[in-house]
Order: sequence, then structure tokens, then C-alpha cells
Amino acid sequence: MTSIPVKQNVSRAWEWRVRPRRDFAAMQERRMRAADLFEHGVIPAEIARQVGVSHQIVSDWRAAWRRSGRDGLRGAGRAGRLPKLSRDQLTYVELELIKGAEANGYPNDVWTLQRVAEVIERVTGVSYHPAHVWSLLRQDLKWSWQRPARRATERNDEAIHQWVKRRWPQLKKGHGARTR
Repeated sequence: MTSIPVKQNVSRAWEWRVRPRRDFAAMQERRMRAADLFEHGVIPAEIARQVGVSHQIVSDWRAAWRRSGRDGLRGAGRAGRLPKLSRDQLTYVELELIKGAEANGYPNDVWTLQRVAEVIERVTGVSYHPAHVWSLLRQDLKWSWQRPARRATERNDEAIHQWVKRRWPQLKKGHGARTR
């Protein structure tokens, strides 16, 4: 059997190895501050010191400012590829997953990556490869993997309790037993 994703707090031990995300608003603020200084005629070396960047960056900003004004220094927007699923779609997918695998038409209540990929495609119309579904569950939905407890279907908990209570003390060695 494969694992069941379950929502829980995820350890962030790996974060110390990952470069922090860029603060796009702060970066744009620095460029706009540099634009103000350009307009006041401040030299590039002084702008670099005040803004906290290299003078080559200031030179590039100045060229963009001369070409397009302040609009040339505005951020281009989000970096990287846009996600396939919106936040609302992810919420809807998570609600379907919380209902359980049986409620979504599967014979048992175990989620596999293949099954989660099928639910995502059915609910949103967006297809994901099962190998990528794991990163979606882990990073976007904050779910972790769980292994189902292996228990026999014929298990009788009452009989086990009675055996442990009555028979086990008889089989267990006493205090003065010799071991030869």
C-alpha cells in the first residue's frame, strides 16, 4: 500500500539550505528611491551607497530611467512561471481530498499520488503528473505522507485484550525463575 497524505505542521529543517525569496516590493522601492535621486542630480556612486547596491546596477537603472522614466524602473511582476492552479482551485481540491478517497469513488480510503492527480484533474480540469502531485501536496497544501496502520481485517481487539490480561501473565517468567 502507498501512503496517505495528511495535513499537519511540516518541519522546516530544509529551509536553512534554501535561498530566501526576493522581496519584490522592497526592490522596487529601492529603484524608485534611486529615481528620486536621479531627478535631484545625485552622482551614481552616492546613489549606490545610499540605496545599498553596486554602482553598475545604478548605471543600469539610470539607463532605464533615461529611456522610459520611472515606468522603466517599475518591477516586471512575478518572477517565474505562473502556477497552474489558483489559490481558490487549491482550496477546492483540498476540500475534496479531506472528504476521503472513498467519498471520491475509490474502493478504499487510501490516497495515492495517482488518485490525487485524478481528483485534481476531475475537479479543476488541470492535469498533473503524479510525481509532481507530491510537491503540490507538500508545499502548497502543507500535507505530509502517512503510512496506513497494518492491521488484519479479522482482528478481534476484545480477544487480544483478554489474552494479554489472562494468558500472558501465565506465560511470563516469574521473579525467581532460573534461566538455564
